[in-house]
Amino acid sequence: MVDVILGLQWGDEGKGKIVDYFAPRYDIIARFQGGPNAGHTLYVEGKKMVLHQIPSGIFHQDKINIIGNGVVLDPITLKKECEAVAAHGVDVKKNLFISERTNIIIPTHRALDKASELSKGEGKIGSTLKGIGPAYMDKTGRNALRVGDILHPNFKNQYNELRAKHQVLLNNFHFTEDISSWEAEFFEALEFLKTLNVINCEYFINDQISKGKKVLAEGAQGSMLDIDFGTFPFVTSSNTISAGVCTGLGVSPKQINEVMGVTKAYCTRVGGGPFPTELEDATGEELRRIGSEFGATTGRPRRCGWIDLVALRFACMINGVTQVIMTKADVLDSFAELKLCTAYKIDGKETKEVPFQMSGVTIEPVLQSFPGWNTDTTQIKEAAALPNTISNYINFINNEIGAPVKFVSNGPGRDQIVHV
Repeated sequence: MVDVILGLQWGDEGKGKIVDYFAPRYDIIARFQGGPNAGHTLYVEGKKMVLHQIPSGIFHQDKINIIGNGVVLDPITLKKECEAVAAHGVDVKKNLFISERTNIIIPTHRALDKASELSKGEGKIGSTLKGIGPAYMDKTGRNALRVGDILHPNFKNQYNELRAKHQVLLNNFHFTEDISSWEAEFFEALEFLKTLNVINCEYFINDQISKGKKVLAEGAQGSMLDIDFGTFPFVTSSNTISAGVCTGLGVSPKQINEVMGVTKAYCTRVGGGPFPTELEDATGEELRRIGSEFGATTGRPRRCGWIDLVALRFACMINGVTQVIMTKADVLDSFAELKLCTAYKIDGKETKEVPFQMSGVTIEPVLQSFPGWNTDTTQIKEAAALPNTISNYINFINNEIGAPVKFVSNGPGRDQIVHV
């Protein structure tokens, strides 16, 4: 049995904390897509920890944590993450497992990412410059190097062949930055990677499922960044939706049970791209300030706006969401008035559907106002103690998106979550 936790917006929904909260109920926590562009924030013994590639169940030392084949892995970032996790007393060589089919990000992937983004000028898509896009391009182009390859004696020759292909592309971009220091760090990190548990993930995970083990699949980014269904071309390079679990871990659709979607009580987005409910005013700045809305991976200030129920309904539909977890509800504690987008107005016509190309049209959000709750909710533990106004807010959302909000996160701490 596999349950899924994934983001329903443009990423940064607070999935790390939610996976950490649910992890004790499972035997295995597995990342199924994305790479070091993800930034899952959790608090361990009161200390902030940001995970980029390691699953968010790593601090539960009796759990198996898997990096699946759908991930693109940066060995340098992984080594640094493992060192940071080990500083908290976690033995990653005991409970971290990596699929041998996981694709590797090499230094020239990062160089290509940077060169490509620089060449776009004003048309930048907001890449994190981690080499994600070029790595996925090599995967679909059948050029990629995979974790299993590093164990073979001819790996260096394979590496040099791929590097040479990349150099031709870099020359076309007139990219001249010296990446020799990146390469030295890369090969050092590969030696560390060889000491970890490299597995045939699809056999391993299906064997565990057949033994009755419970798997929690952890998504990265968000549904509105999906390569197929997101706000193209301002998207990531992988399938962030629930369908990606099957191809990213090697499990069949019949194994999928619950699909838990995570959304903020409002909206944020990092980088460029359409954002119908964006607030470019004092209210948006207040959301950013109270919510500490700065990227966990890039540090960039996040764009902020009201919750978009059109996009949220769409995300619930394509993922088959069975329950919703709303995060950062406490950020709205001090707002006297809240607004929710219930429809889009495009070319004078109102619609509740996400258009084919959001970036090609002018979208005016149709907003409905709600009174705020003007109450500190951070200490609330039970649903009965929630203000009626927040209950009304949640009930309205439930009716609009066709999936029930079952949990409300009211602070960054592990225990700050209310089952409603």
